[in-house]
Amino acid sequence: MKNTKFQNNIAMAIIKLIAAMVVLILVFLLGKILISGVPHISWKFLVTPSKAFTAGGGISVQIFNSFYLLILTLLISFPISLGAGIYLAKYAAKNKITSLIRMVIEILSSLPSVVVGLFVFLVCVVQMQIGFSILAGAIALTFFNLPLLTRNIEESIKAVPNLQLEGGLALGLSKWKTITKIILPEALPGIITGVILSAGRVFGEAAALIYTAGQSAPAVDFTNWNIFDETSPLNLMRPAETLAVHIWKINSEGIMPDANVISAGTSAVLIIAILIFNLSARYLGNYLYRKLTSAR
Repeated sequence: MKNTKFQNNIAMAIIKLIAAMVVLILVFLLGKILISGVPHISWKFLVTPSKAFTAGGGISVQIFNSFYLLILTLLISFPISLGAGIYLAKYAAKNKITSLIRMVIEILSSLPSVVVGLFVFLVCVVQMQIGFSILAGAIALTFFNLPLLTRNIEESIKAVPNLQLEGGLALGLSKWKTITKIILPEALPGIITGVILSAGRVFGEAAALIYTAGQSAPAVDFTNWNIFDETSPLNLMRPAETLAVHIWKINSEGIMPDANVISAGTSAVLIIAILIFNLSARYLGNYLYRKLTSAR
Protein backbone atom coordinates (compact mmCIF):
# COMPACT_ATOMS: atom_id res chain seq x y z
CA MET A 1 0.00 0.00 0.00
CA LYS A 2 2.80 2.42 0.94
CA ASN A 3 4.61 1.62 -2.31
CA THR A 4 1.45 2.37 -4.30
CA LYS A 5 0.95 5.73 -2.56
CA PHE A 6 4.59 6.61 -3.17
CA GLN A 7 4.25 5.83 -6.89
CA ASN A 8 1.05 7.88 -7.04
CA ASN A 9 2.78 10.86 -5.38
CA ILE A 10 5.69 10.62 -7.81
CA ALA A 11 3.31 10.48 -10.80
CA MET A 12 1.32 13.48 -9.54
CA ALA A 13 4.53 15.45 -8.96
CA ILE A 14 5.71 14.73 -12.52
CA ILE A 15 2.31 15.75 -13.98
CA LYS A 16 2.29 19.01 -12.00
CA LEU A 17 5.86 19.73 -13.08
CA ILE A 18 4.97 19.22 -16.75
CA ALA A 19 1.89 21.44 -16.38
CA ALA A 20 3.99 24.13 -14.69
CA MET A 21 6.58 23.94 -17.50
CA VAL A 22 3.85 24.41 -20.14
CA VAL A 23 2.46 27.43 -18.27
CA LEU A 24 5.94 28.94 -17.85
CA ILE A 25 6.72 28.50 -21.57
CA LEU A 26 3.42 30.18 -22.49
CA VAL A 27 3.99 33.03 -20.03
CA PHE A 28 7.54 33.51 -21.33
CA LEU A 29 6.45 33.66 -24.98
CA LEU A 30 3.49 35.97 -24.35
CA GLY A 31 5.48 38.12 -21.94
CA LYS A 32 8.37 38.59 -24.35
CA ILE A 33 6.05 39.57 -27.22
CA LEU A 34 3.90 41.90 -25.13
CA ILE A 35 6.81 43.56 -23.28
CA SER A 36 8.63 44.30 -26.53
CA GLY A 37 5.52 45.30 -28.50
CA VAL A 38 3.04 47.07 -26.21
CA PRO A 39 5.22 50.21 -25.73
CA HIS A 40 5.04 50.78 -29.50
CA ILE A 41 1.22 50.59 -29.66
CA SER A 42 -0.54 53.93 -29.87
CA TRP A 43 -3.74 55.30 -31.33
CA LYS A 44 -1.76 56.69 -34.26
CA PHE A 45 -0.20 53.26 -34.85
CA LEU A 46 -3.65 51.63 -34.95
CA VAL A 47 -5.32 54.14 -37.30
CA THR A 48 -2.44 55.01 -39.65
CA PRO A 49 -1.91 53.09 -42.94
CA SER A 50 1.34 51.17 -43.32
CA LYS A 51 4.33 52.65 -45.15
CA ALA A 52 6.69 50.68 -47.36
CA PHE A 53 9.90 52.74 -47.42
CA THR A 54 9.55 55.37 -44.69
CA ALA A 55 9.22 55.19 -40.92
CA GLY A 56 6.12 55.96 -38.89
CA GLY A 57 3.64 53.63 -40.57
CA GLY A 58 0.71 51.95 -38.86
CA ILE A 59 -1.53 48.90 -39.31
CA SER A 60 -5.04 50.31 -39.83
CA VAL A 61 -5.64 48.57 -43.17
CA GLN A 62 -4.22 45.27 -41.89
CA ILE A 63 -6.52 45.34 -38.85
CA PHE A 64 -9.56 45.96 -41.04
CA ASN A 65 -8.50 43.24 -43.49
CA SER A 66 -8.05 40.71 -40.67
CA PHE A 67 -11.52 41.30 -39.22
CA TYR A 68 -13.15 41.50 -42.65
CA LEU A 69 -11.64 38.17 -43.68
CA LEU A 70 -12.66 36.64 -40.37
CA ILE A 71 -16.30 37.75 -40.75
CA LEU A 72 -16.48 36.48 -44.35
CA THR A 73 -14.93 33.15 -43.34
CA LEU A 74 -17.46 32.64 -40.53
CA LEU A 75 -20.36 33.64 -42.81
CA ILE A 76 -19.31 30.91 -45.24
CA SER A 77 -18.10 28.18 -42.89
CA PHE A 78 -20.59 28.39 -40.00
CA PRO A 79 -23.80 27.44 -41.92
CA ILE A 80 -21.98 24.52 -43.58
CA SER A 81 -20.48 23.36 -40.28
CA LEU A 82 -23.82 23.71 -38.48
CA GLY A 83 -25.58 21.54 -41.04
CA ALA A 84 -22.78 18.96 -41.04
CA GLY A 85 -22.66 18.90 -37.22
CA ILE A 86 -26.42 18.38 -36.90
CA TYR A 87 -26.35 15.62 -39.51
CA LEU A 88 -23.44 13.76 -37.91
CA ALA A 89 -24.81 14.11 -34.39
CA LYS A 90 -28.50 13.29 -34.92
CA TYR A 91 -29.16 11.91 -38.39
CA ALA A 92 -26.12 9.98 -39.62
CA ALA A 93 -26.31 6.22 -39.24
CA LYS A 94 -23.28 4.20 -38.21
CA ASN A 95 -22.20 2.89 -41.59
CA LYS A 96 -19.33 3.13 -44.06
CA ILE A 97 -20.53 6.43 -45.51
CA THR A 98 -20.56 8.09 -42.11
CA SER A 99 -17.14 6.65 -41.32
CA LEU A 100 -15.87 8.01 -44.65
CA ILE A 101 -17.26 11.47 -43.86
CA ARG A 102 -15.57 11.48 -40.45
CA MET A 103 -12.31 10.31 -41.98
CA VAL A 104 -12.45 13.11 -44.57
CA ILE A 105 -13.03 15.66 -41.81
CA GLU A 106 -10.06 14.32 -39.84
CA ILE A 107 -7.82 14.38 -42.92
CA LEU A 108 -8.91 17.93 -43.77
CA SER A 109 -8.21 19.10 -40.22
CA SER A 110 -4.71 17.59 -40.30
CA LEU A 111 -3.67 19.23 -43.57
CA PRO A 112 -1.03 21.95 -43.14
CA SER A 113 -2.47 25.39 -43.78
CA VAL A 114 0.18 26.09 -46.42
CA VAL A 115 -1.08 23.09 -48.42
CA VAL A 116 -4.65 24.42 -48.23
CA GLY A 117 -3.37 27.83 -49.34
CA LEU A 118 -1.51 26.35 -52.31
CA PHE A 119 -4.60 24.34 -53.33
CA VAL A 120 -6.84 27.44 -53.29
CA PHE A 121 -4.08 29.37 -55.07
CA LEU A 122 -4.00 26.85 -57.92
CA VAL A 123 -7.80 26.52 -58.19
CA CYS A 124 -9.09 30.02 -57.45
CA VAL A 125 -6.21 32.40 -58.09
CA VAL A 126 -4.73 30.67 -61.17
CA GLN A 127 -7.43 28.50 -62.78
CA MET A 128 -10.50 30.61 -61.98
CA GLN A 129 -8.41 33.80 -62.32
CA ILE A 130 -9.83 35.40 -59.20
CA GLY A 131 -6.40 36.75 -58.39
CA PHE A 132 -5.02 37.60 -54.97
CA SER A 133 -8.15 38.76 -53.22
CA ILE A 134 -10.20 38.76 -50.04
CA LEU A 135 -12.56 36.23 -51.63
CA ALA A 136 -9.73 33.75 -52.32
CA GLY A 137 -8.46 34.24 -48.77
CA ALA A 138 -11.91 33.63 -47.29
CA ILE A 139 -12.25 30.41 -49.32
CA ALA A 140 -8.87 29.18 -48.06
CA LEU A 141 -9.74 30.00 -44.45
CA THR A 142 -13.11 28.25 -44.89
CA PHE A 143 -11.35 24.99 -45.84
CA PHE A 144 -9.08 25.54 -42.86
CA ASN A 145 -11.96 26.27 -40.45
CA LEU A 146 -14.62 23.74 -41.52
CA PRO A 147 -13.25 20.62 -39.75
CA LEU A 148 -12.71 22.42 -36.43
CA LEU A 149 -16.18 24.01 -36.43
CA THR A 150 -17.94 20.82 -37.58
CA ARG A 151 -16.38 18.71 -34.82
CA ASN A 152 -17.14 21.36 -32.22
CA ILE A 153 -20.80 21.65 -33.20
CA GLU A 154 -21.18 17.87 -33.37
CA GLU A 155 -19.67 17.39 -29.90
CA SER A 156 -21.77 20.24 -28.44
CA ILE A 157 -24.96 18.66 -29.77
CA LYS A 158 -23.92 15.19 -28.59
CA ALA A 159 -23.32 16.60 -25.11
CA VAL A 160 -27.05 17.34 -24.80
CA PRO A 161 -28.76 14.32 -23.15
CA ASN A 162 -30.74 12.19 -25.58
CA LEU A 163 -33.70 12.48 -23.18
CA GLN A 164 -34.26 15.96 -24.60
CA LEU A 165 -34.87 14.50 -28.05
CA GLU A 166 -37.07 11.73 -26.69
CA GLY A 167 -39.09 14.23 -24.64
CA GLY A 168 -39.69 16.44 -27.67
CA LEU A 169 -40.79 13.49 -29.79
CA ALA A 170 -43.07 12.33 -26.98
CA LEU A 171 -44.78 15.74 -27.01
CA GLY A 172 -45.54 15.34 -30.70
CA LEU A 173 -42.79 17.56 -32.10
CA SER A 174 -40.98 16.53 -35.24
CA LYS A 175 -37.35 15.54 -34.98
CA TRP A 176 -36.22 18.69 -36.79
CA LYS A 177 -38.39 20.89 -34.58
CA THR A 178 -37.00 19.22 -31.47
CA ILE A 179 -33.42 19.73 -32.65
CA THR A 180 -33.88 23.39 -33.59
CA LYS A 181 -36.08 24.44 -30.65
CA ILE A 182 -34.77 22.31 -27.78
CA ILE A 183 -31.37 20.73 -28.50
CA LEU A 184 -29.63 23.60 -30.33
CA PRO A 185 -30.48 26.22 -27.65
CA GLU A 186 -29.04 23.93 -24.97
CA ALA A 187 -25.93 23.29 -27.08
CA LEU A 188 -25.56 27.01 -27.84
CA PRO A 189 -22.91 27.80 -25.16
CA GLY A 190 -20.57 25.12 -26.49
CA ILE A 191 -21.21 26.12 -30.10
CA ILE A 192 -20.51 29.81 -29.47
CA THR A 193 -17.38 28.96 -27.50
CA GLY A 194 -16.14 26.85 -30.41
CA VAL A 195 -16.94 29.58 -32.95
CA ILE A 196 -14.98 32.20 -30.99
CA LEU A 197 -12.02 29.86 -30.45
CA SER A 198 -11.94 28.99 -34.15
CA ALA A 199 -12.15 32.71 -34.92
CA GLY A 200 -9.00 33.26 -32.87
CA ARG A 201 -7.24 30.51 -34.78
CA VAL A 202 -8.33 31.89 -38.15
CA PHE A 203 -7.44 35.46 -37.13
CA GLY A 204 -3.80 34.51 -36.63
CA GLU A 205 -3.43 32.44 -39.81
CA ALA A 206 -0.74 33.52 -42.25
CA ALA A 207 0.52 30.65 -44.44
CA ALA A 208 -2.76 30.07 -46.27
CA LEU A 209 -3.25 33.80 -46.91
CA ILE A 210 0.17 34.46 -48.41
CA TYR A 211 -0.90 32.54 -51.55
CA THR A 212 -4.53 33.68 -51.64
CA ALA A 213 -5.25 37.09 -50.10
CA GLY A 214 -1.82 38.36 -51.09
CA GLN A 215 1.02 40.23 -49.46
CA SER A 216 0.04 43.79 -50.29
CA ALA A 217 -2.29 46.28 -48.64
CA PRO A 218 -3.34 48.83 -51.30
CA ALA A 219 -4.71 52.12 -50.08
CA VAL A 220 -8.44 52.03 -49.41
CA ASP A 221 -10.94 54.81 -48.90
CA PHE A 222 -12.91 54.07 -45.73
CA THR A 223 -15.56 56.59 -46.80
CA ASN A 224 -16.26 54.63 -49.99
CA TRP A 225 -18.63 51.74 -49.24
CA ASN A 226 -19.36 50.82 -52.86
CA ILE A 227 -18.47 47.14 -52.83
CA PHE A 228 -17.65 47.17 -56.57
CA ASP A 229 -15.17 50.07 -56.39
CA GLU A 230 -11.47 49.16 -56.29
CA THR A 231 -10.76 51.59 -53.44
CA SER A 232 -13.65 50.38 -51.30
CA PRO A 233 -12.63 48.44 -48.16
CA LEU A 234 -15.54 46.06 -48.81
CA ASN A 235 -14.38 45.10 -52.31
CA LEU A 236 -14.00 41.30 -52.32
CA MET A 237 -11.61 41.25 -55.26
CA ARG A 238 -8.85 43.44 -53.84
CA PRO A 239 -5.64 42.08 -52.26
CA ALA A 240 -5.72 42.11 -48.46
CA GLU A 241 -2.65 41.83 -46.28
CA THR A 242 -3.63 40.75 -42.76
CA LEU A 243 -1.81 41.31 -39.47
CA ALA A 244 -0.15 37.88 -39.50
CA VAL A 245 0.98 38.25 -43.12
CA HIS A 246 2.20 41.78 -42.37
CA ILE A 247 4.44 40.42 -39.57
CA TRP A 248 5.84 37.76 -41.90
CA LYS A 249 6.44 40.28 -44.67
CA ILE A 250 8.20 42.78 -42.40
CA ASN A 251 10.51 40.14 -40.96
CA SER A 252 11.31 38.66 -44.38
CA GLU A 253 11.82 41.95 -46.24
CA GLY A 254 12.32 44.65 -43.59
CA ILE A 255 12.49 47.51 -46.11
CA MET A 256 11.24 50.26 -43.76
CA PRO A 257 13.69 51.88 -41.30
CA ASP A 258 11.58 51.01 -38.24
CA ALA A 259 10.82 47.43 -39.27
CA ASN A 260 11.61 46.02 -35.81
CA VAL A 261 9.28 48.50 -34.11
CA ILE A 262 6.41 47.84 -36.54
CA SER A 263 6.89 44.08 -36.26
CA ALA A 264 6.92 44.15 -32.46
CA GLY A 265 3.84 46.37 -32.25
CA THR A 266 1.91 44.33 -34.80
CA SER A 267 2.79 41.08 -33.01
CA ALA A 268 1.53 42.52 -29.72
CA VAL A 269 -1.74 43.64 -31.32
CA LEU A 270 -2.25 40.19 -32.86
CA ILE A 271 -1.53 38.41 -29.56
CA ILE A 272 -3.87 40.74 -27.64
CA ALA A 273 -6.65 40.13 -30.19
CA ILE A 274 -6.25 36.34 -29.95
CA LEU A 275 -6.20 36.51 -26.13
CA ILE A 276 -9.43 38.53 -26.23
CA PHE A 277 -10.99 35.88 -28.49
CA ASN A 278 -10.01 33.07 -26.12
CA LEU A 279 -10.97 34.83 -22.89
CA SER A 280 -14.28 36.04 -24.31
CA ALA A 281 -15.07 32.50 -25.50
CA ARG A 282 -14.61 31.20 -21.96
CA TYR A 283 -16.61 34.03 -20.36
CA LEU A 284 -19.43 33.98 -22.92
CA GLY A 285 -19.73 30.18 -22.80
CA ASN A 286 -20.01 30.19 -19.00
CA TYR A 287 -22.47 33.11 -19.06
CA LEU A 288 -24.76 31.43 -21.60
CA TYR A 289 -24.58 28.15 -19.70
CA ARG A 290 -25.67 29.87 -16.47
CA LYS A 291 -28.35 31.82 -18.32
CA LEU A 292 -29.86 28.80 -20.08
CA THR A 293 -29.55 26.32 -17.21
CA SER A 294 -30.15 28.69 -14.26
CA ALA A 295 -26.88 27.43 -12.77
CA ARG A 296 -24.83 29.62 -10.39
